[in-house]
Amino acid sequence: MSGHLRTLHHREILGDDAIALTRAGLSASRPSSLHDHDFFELLWVQNGTLRHHTPDGRRDLPEGTLLFLRPEDAHALQGRGEDTLVVSVTLHPGLIAALAERHPVLPGHLFWGATPAILPRDSRQLAELNQAALRLERGGRDALAAEAFLLPLLAGLLAEDTPLPQDAPDWLRAACIAAQSPRVFREGAAGFVRAAGRAHPHVSRTVQRFLGQTPTDFVNARRMAHAARRLAGSSDTLPEIAAEVGIENLSHFHRLFREAHGLTPAAWRRLHQREVTQPGPRAPPDAAG
Repeated sequence: MSGHLRTLHHREILGDDAIALTRAGLSASRPSSLHDHDFFELLWVQNGTLRHHTPDGRRDLPEGTLLFLRPEDAHALQGRGEDTLVVSVTLHPGLIAALAERHPVLPGHLFWGATPAILPRDSRQLAELNQAALRLERGGRDALAAEAFLLPLLAGLLAEDTPLPQDAPDWLRAACIAAQSPRVFREGAAGFVRAAGRAHPHVSRTVQRFLGQTPTDFVNARRMAHAARRLAGSSDTLPEIAAEVGIENLSHFHRLFREAHGLTPAAWRRLHQREVTQPGPRAPPDAAG
């Protein structure tokens, strides 16, 4: 791709604001050049397929793909067909710097990673993102409005994150993210393999290589993390929660939960419900101590 690299400036788009949201239908014409910007950009494919051009080549991104773009990330957008719609959120660089300073967990991830983050969103996650975008459009454009939009998204994505080596394949990253959803982990390893879109033996070998465990072990960890949250935050019965994570055999559920958390499900619930809201008297100190 030839042509002069154009730089977009946040002062022209934001003025004195911290955030701005734009919805745009994309032309199917090949862009003449790449552009970069002096701001951060959050972009997702609302409809259709986006052809994303970078200095390294081009990549077609389906509906639901979420991109975290940094100021140095030169790129260009092209629609595939006539129905490609993207949502672009312009973010003041000072806002992103302040978030990283206040939240040490953020550096190394998303806007603060070594490479641009490109993440898949399923239909439910895309709907949640669009609801947040609507609230942003109806509200202010100051730093408070920007953080109200960004922080739930960032926290949710970090909760989904599975640390992987840089050379791990994109499909494995996508499958690890998908496996956080009950819709996927309820089916066990079969759900993970389906999300990966590869043959089961290949998925098993790759998961063992990059995560040091089997797909079943990886999915069961997601199941037990979800079960722990449900036990602490609801009054649902153990059979209901076990069924929710896709385990019908209660003995198997108890064994997996105890291996993951060191307590039985009932003991976990007592610790994280009753002992938090109505703590009993402290046990007397050990007389021998």
